[in-house]
Amino acid sequence: MRRVVSQTAVVLLSTATGTAAIAGLGALGALDAASTAGSAAHQATTLILGAPKDAGGAAHRGVLAAARPRSVAYGGVRVPVPAGWTVVRLDEHPSACVRYDRHAVYLGRPGPQPDCPARVVGRTEAIHVQPLHDVAASRTVVHGDKLGSFTVRPSVGHETSLALPEAGIGITGVYGTDPAALQRVLRGTRVTAKAHAHGKPPARPPAPAEPAAPQAKPAAPPSGPATYRSAPADPPDPPDRLDHASGKGFDTCTAPSLSTMKAWRSAYRVTNIYIGGAARGCAQPNLTASWVKKVHKMGYRILPTYVGLQPPCGTRPQKFTARNAASQGKRTGKDAVARAKALGIPSDQPIYLDLEAYKSRNPTCKAAVLRFVNAWVKTVKKKHYEPCLYGSASSGVHDVGAAKGIAKPVGIWFANWDGKARVYGDKFLKDSWWPPHRRIKQYRGAHKERHGGVTLNIDTSLADGRAY
Repeated sequence: MRRVVSQTAVVLLSTATGTAAIAGLGALGALDAASTAGSAAHQATTLILGAPKDAGGAAHRGVLAAARPRSVAYGGVRVPVPAGWTVVRLDEHPSACVRYDRHAVYLGRPGPQPDCPARVVGRTEAIHVQPLHDVAASRTVVHGDKLGSFTVRPSVGHETSLALPEAGIGITGVYGTDPAALQRVLRGTRVTAKAHAHGKPPARPPAPAEPAAPQAKPAAPPSGPATYRSAPADPPDPPDRLDHASGKGFDTCTAPSLSTMKAWRSAYRVTNIYIGGAARGCAQPNLTASWVKKVHKMGYRILPTYVGLQPPCGTRPQKFTARNAASQGKRTGKDAVARAKALGIPSDQPIYLDLEAYKSRNPTCKAAVLRFVNAWVKTVKKKHYEPCLYGSASSGVHDVGAAKGIAKPVGIWFANWDGKARVYGDKFLKDSWWPPHRRIKQYRGAHKERHGGVTLNIDTSLADGRAY
């Protein structure tokens, strides 16, 4: 449903001065310049995210072709860099977005507010190397002498997290469809230095300071033909909230910093979070149970969203099949509930399944989608959460609404970027489907907005539906 187009970017690091010339730099920021210890000169490192119009002559083209670092060091480890992968030093470029839809090695701790797209769906092989303290608590401890035989086992989230205690380093790795390529990179990683005497991790270095948000100005009342009431400027946080939310909402690829959420509160009442899934495209360095609790306390209503396997006739590489649709729907439901619980989201709250657009006229594919959704809904309900569905108004949501003989989601969040801020009267959906207070419409796709002095890339929705 969404396409993220990379900008052209070329970064050249001078071997003489170490200064960088940057053209057309996108959200990834500048990349790493690999160096060899004891070497008198540094090799040039080049990032190309799109073909330059003019390579600048044969000598320049030669530099571009030769600049292919084979490995990179961070902390006490050295990581192999496969051909075609980019290297991003987050400690130097904290606004870079950790994206899992690109072959990349990310080094260091992300900044508090990465410059990410509104949405990225889908994964390929990528790894993130950072201080041990920043890696998920569910990590697998692997000692340096065992890395060469480490096995990446297929998982529902297409992800693995390692702790290397001797180096004080943690590694998060993701894969697209086959973990073999990720496994080769992890097996090729070497521990080169101990983090601290007696094998203890070093003291945690200070995190990049979270920028203080400017004082937010009261937002103007939302315009447009909204069918339902909009959020007040700063509503009280009632002790017993309704099971639905109304008003404007935004979603973005990675959970923003708490200061950003505070700055945006005067303009928006509803937000979403991507809690997990094999096709979740952005890392979530800010997303914790504490973040959820604090944002909820600000007065936001939250849409927990799980980006799992996608339809077999869709465009994303992570897919269920006609044969395994039901079993994968059940597996996805179990994992989504576990992720929600880990973030402190209580039972009886909604979890949205993100089902991206697909070729609805393909009967075999559509039937597989309905089996997948049916299994998802039954599994999530059985575990005492409210199964909901996000998808295109013209494919997933329409097909589920029209289907007979399947378990239906409790609520829907449908995408139709026609610019009309209304939850009823959509040409693809009958008004009799999911009334009342069970609809959210994403009516505007990726764009930038600025509130309280902070700019984000977002999609915009109007809510009159289920929310935490």
